[in-house]
Amino acid sequence: MKLLKSTATVGSATLLSRVLGFVRDVILARVFGASGETDAFFLAFKIPNFMRRLFAEGSFSLAFVPVLSEYKAKGDREALRDLIDNVTGTLAAILLVLTAIGILAAPLVLSIFAPGWLVNDRPEFDLSSGMLRITFPYIMLISLTALAGGILNTFGRFLIPALTPVLLNLSLIASALLLAGHLEVPITALAWGVLAAGFAQLIIQVPALMRLGLIPRPRWGWRHSGVRRIIKLMIPTLFGSSVAQINLLFDSIIATFLVTGSVSWLYYSDRLLEFPLGVFGIALATVILPNLSQKHAKASTEAFSATLDWAMRLAVIVTVPAAVGLIILAAPILITLFQYDAFQLDDVRMSSYSLIAYAAGLPAFIAVKVLAPGYYARQDTVTPVKIAIAAMVSNMLLNVIFVGLLVFQGFEGPHAGLALASSIAAYLNATLLYRGLRKRNVYVPERGWLRLWIAVIVACVAMGALLFFMTHDINSWHQSDVYLRVKNLGLSISLGVIIYVFTCMVAGLKSHDLLRGAK
Repeated sequence: MKLLKSTATVGSATLLSRVLGFVRDVILARVFGASGETDAFFLAFKIPNFMRRLFAEGSFSLAFVPVLSEYKAKGDREALRDLIDNVTGTLAAILLVLTAIGILAAPLVLSIFAPGWLVNDRPEFDLSSGMLRITFPYIMLISLTALAGGILNTFGRFLIPALTPVLLNLSLIASALLLAGHLEVPITALAWGVLAAGFAQLIIQVPALMRLGLIPRPRWGWRHSGVRRIIKLMIPTLFGSSVAQINLLFDSIIATFLVTGSVSWLYYSDRLLEFPLGVFGIALATVILPNLSQKHAKASTEAFSATLDWAMRLAVIVTVPAAVGLIILAAPILITLFQYDAFQLDDVRMSSYSLIAYAAGLPAFIAVKVLAPGYYARQDTVTPVKIAIAAMVSNMLLNVIFVGLLVFQGFEGPHAGLALASSIAAYLNATLLYRGLRKRNVYVPERGWLRLWIAVIVACVAMGALLFFMTHDINSWHQSDVYLRVKNLGLSISLGVIIYVFTCMVAGLKSHDLLRGAK
C-alpha cells in the first residue's frame, strides 16, 4: 500500500493545484479571452515552461534522483550532503548564466518560437518579447525548486513538492484580479505573477529541507564524481526530455501561422488534458522513480517488475475512462469553465476540436510517464532517447500532414491536427518503450491483464453511452446559466464514475488488481 498511499498523496496535492488551475484559467478567459494579447502571454510563459520541463522536471530530475537514491542507500550522510552541495552550486551557476542570456536575447529567443509573428510583423511579437524578459528568470527559480523537490522525494517527502504549483496558480489569479487593472498593458500583470510565483515556490521548500538537515551549501563542483555522473546521465536524458518540448515548440511555430486565437485554443485544451495527466500521470511517475531506483540498487528484479506492472494496471484503469470522458464531455466542460464574457462560443468550438484530439492520446501520454522510469531508474538513459527521437520525427511529419490536409479541406480548426499528431506520436513512444522493457525482461506482466482489459472496455462503453445521452444537446448547455452548467456537469461526471466503477466490478475487476505489486 505504500506506493498507492504516496501516489494518492501526490495526486491529492496535484488535484488541488489543478482545481486552482481551472479557477485561474476561468478568470483568465473571462478577463482576457482568446486574443492576440493572450497569445502573446501564453507564448511568453510557454518558453520558460519549455525550459523548465526540459531541464528541471526533465533531464535534471531523471538523472539526479537515481544518483541521489544510490548515495542514500549507501548510508554515508557526509557524502550525501557533499553531493547535494556540489550539485546545487553547479546547477545555480549554469542557470544564472542561462537566465542572463535569455533576458538579453529575448526577441531572438522568441523568433525561434514564433516565426509567424516575426515574418508577418504581428504586434504580438513585441508584446511577447517584453513579457518574456519578465518571465525568463522563472526557469532558474523553478529549476532550483525541482532540485529541492528531488531531495524531498528521495526521502519520501512528496507533499510539499506536489503543492508548489498551487502558488503559481494563486499568483496568477491575484495578478489578473488585483494588478492587471493598474497597468497600462493589463496582460503584463500575468508575467509579473509568473516571476513572483517562482520565488514563492522555491522559498516554500526551505523549511522541509531544514527538517531533514539538508539545506544546500552551494559550491562549484564541476569535478565532483557525483556531479560528473549526473551530467553524464543528463546528456541523453536532455535529448529524451527535449523531444516532447520540441514537439510543443513545433506546434507553437505552426500555430503562429494559423488564425489568431490558435495558440490560445491549444492552450485551453492542453490545460484540460493536463488535469488527469498531472493529477495521476505525473504523480504516479514521481512516486515510482525513487522506488524503482532503490529496488534497482538492491538488485530486486522481481520487485522492480511488480512495481511497473502495478503502475501500468492502475494507469489503464484510470486513464482509459478519463480519455473517453474528456472526448464526450469536451464541449460541456469548455462551456462550463470558460464560456463567459470575452471567451465566446466560437472559442469553445475551436478548443473542443483540439481537446478531443489530445484526449484520444491520454492513455499513451501517461503510459510514457510510467514506462520511462523503468529505464531511468536503471540508469539506462540512451534507449528512451532513441525511442523519443523516433516519436519526435513522426510527430513533426504528422503535424505537417494533418494541418496541411485540414487546411486543404477547408476545415475551420486546423490547429486540431497538431493535437492529433501529438497523440499518435505518444502511442508510438509508449509502444516502443514497452517493447524495450519486455525484450530485456525488465518488465514481465503478471497474470490477469485480459480480464482487466475486458472489464475496462465494457465499463467504458456503458459510461460513454450514459454521458452521450446526458450531454449531447450542446445548445442547452450554451443557454444555461453558470449554476445549471456546473450542476449538470457535476452530475454527469458523478454518474459516469459510478457506472464505470459498478460495471468494472460486475465485469470481474477485483480490488487486488489495484494493490498487486504496490509495495
